[in-house]
Amino acid sequence: MGDSSPLGLDFVLEVDALSELAHDDRRADALVTVTARSAGQESAQTPGAEVLIMDRSLSMYGRKLDEAKRAMCAAIDTLHDGTYLGIVAGHHEAEVIFPADGGLARVTALTREDAKLRVFGQLAEGGTAMGQWLKCARDLFASSDSPGTVRHAVLYTDGKDEHESPQELEEILTACTDRFVCDARGLGDDWHYAELLRITEALHGTAEAVLTISDLTEDFTRLMHQAQRIVVPRVYLSLRLNDRFQLASVRQTRPVEAELTPRRRDERELYVPLGAWSPQTRQYQVSLEFDPHTLTLDEKLRAARITLHAELPDGTRRPCSETAAMVVRRLATPGIGIPRSAELTRVEDERELGMAMRACADAHQGGDLPRADHELRLAIRRAEKLQDLARLRLLRAVATTGPDNVLQVRRDVSRAEIQKIGVDSTKTVAPPVDAAELPVSDAPSGPRVCPECDTPAVSPSANFCEECRYRFGDPAVDGGPVDAR
Repeated sequence: MGDSSPLGLDFVLEVDALSELAHDDRRADALVTVTARSAGQESAQTPGAEVLIMDRSLSMYGRKLDEAKRAMCAAIDTLHDGTYLGIVAGHHEAEVIFPADGGLARVTALTREDAKLRVFGQLAEGGTAMGQWLKCARDLFASSDSPGTVRHAVLYTDGKDEHESPQELEEILTACTDRFVCDARGLGDDWHYAELLRITEALHGTAEAVLTISDLTEDFTRLMHQAQRIVVPRVYLSLRLNDRFQLASVRQTRPVEAELTPRRRDERELYVPLGAWSPQTRQYQVSLEFDPHTLTLDEKLRAARITLHAELPDGTRRPCSETAAMVVRRLATPGIGIPRSAELTRVEDERELGMAMRACADAHQGGDLPRADHELRLAIRRAEKLQDLARLRLLRAVATTGPDNVLQVRRDVSRAEIQKIGVDSTKTVAPPVDAAELPVSDAPSGPRVCPECDTPAVSPSANFCEECRYRFGDPAVDGGPVDAR
């Protein structure tokens, strides 16, 4: 279902939901895929607005701040002439360093050089309060809030948010939600992945770990190119529910997992901010709750109407897709189970993989190495099952074979590598290609199963069962996944 519009993008909305509900089910799930394609016509889009947020806290002293300045200047050089620009320098407070008189300034050859001079003049001092930086960015965007303006911010930090409380950060994120989108980068090894994920979840951005500081320039340049491809500043998922259903949750499942917060438009309609859009595809999981006794047996019932709305260049909102229906039917016969669809099963498996990765990172940072080892093995097993090669390679890079040929976290692993495990835990991929097309070392193979306790072995080459310590025979060499070294 599509709708051509002056937005510059055509949106297609697809709903995948099981129509049959088991007799005693109390929850119905739908996967909503949204695809935005170039409309083949230029939209009447106003210039975009960009706020660059630099961490100049004391821990940035020396080479880190020098490389960060170089990255900021590269980002400034990448911006199109006419873009509205503001630069915030942050420590335990936030200061607008460009333009000098506050607000946002149009990028020209002259203002571009002025902005870079002000970046180079920053010195490292003070602590870290990312909420204050974001509040300052929000105020800058509000100073030039032209209708239809794409508002994008990017920040980097090398430290934890130690100079404000989690509650203060949460309050500021609530005030910033749906005002602008923000990408975040963690430098080195002394930041906390959970803080960056919370910021980017609330502000519909991406979080990355930059393990090598000199890579920040290339990353910022790429980010600016991506930001300038954004066409529609705000898109919303509209949910009009049957009065027998309540919304349990809405979460983005691809390309990054994120919990989304719905807002009520009236008594029966909710809308969910989806952030700003360039040509791309995203997927969402909509979960509804209900009392099964309120549903007539064997009767098809429209549980929800689902529509996309978008902000137009003049600041108004209008539907940008046709309406799709989520239709369900409660079975009359008790005891008949309805299996989940393959796609929904994969989405749930991906969520479990992310949870295991974050549990591994948290346990390692807390000094609980046995727990970290256990969660790593779970995560590797799930990544192999999903054939998620990106996360599988990341997990294998921090793994080694310990006693009895059992995988464990490398004892020399850096904190930065562990942070990357956490921050990449929310990244998902499309269903894999056929196993025959995978590299040999990544091709899935059936795990060895312990004949005593039926527990699958962590590795095809394991000598012992992890649960009951049963000793396996000589492992077969079958070209399956190999343990990381």
